[in-house]
Amino acid sequence: MQSMICFARAALALLSFLPPPLAGAQAAPPAVAVLDVALYTAGANTQEAGDTGRAVLATAVLRHVLDSLLGERVADASAVRAQARTSAAAIGGDKACNVVVACARATGGALGARWVVMAKVSKTSNLIWLLTGQLIEVSTGRILMDDTTELKGDPEAMIGAGVRIFAERVSRMVRTGSAQAAPRP
Repeated sequence: MQSMICFARAALALLSFLPPPLAGAQAAPPAVAVLDVALYTAGANTQEAGDTGRAVLATAVLRHVLDSLLGERVADASAVRAQARTSAAAIGGDKACNVVVACARATGGALGARWVVMAKVSKTSNLIWLLTGQLIEVSTGRILMDDTTELKGDPEAMIGAGVRIFAERVSRMVRTGSAQAAPRP
């Protein structure tokens, strides 16, 4: 026991000799940029005012899960949104950046990210939604994951569960640094 206490004191003493972090030191660039989840309802049998909340929910779940699993490796949401607007303006066209792979890649590249995540929730009816999500390698444009999941039942519960599972798969690929498409379980 006495030797453990001596070791701990010695370790603490050695730590005092380490230099403090450099002021203004640059943090490593984020590994992954996460775009807001897009919403598609044009093909639905009915469109309702509350439908827009489904994309907001999906974005919140996607970001929460990835932030909790990957921490600082996820680019700041406000920085991603700002850069997506800039990238969309530079690329032109009338589509939002979160539905155009070239725009998503430009956004991720500008932020220094290795990967970018895009996702979309599509309403087909009041009880059936589709979740599509992609993990894209920024430098090559290669789509490493391309998931489509049919969600049936209560939209909020099913969208939350579907997005969580997608985010967990993205996290596994980012943590391992996988450069190859992962087989779907």
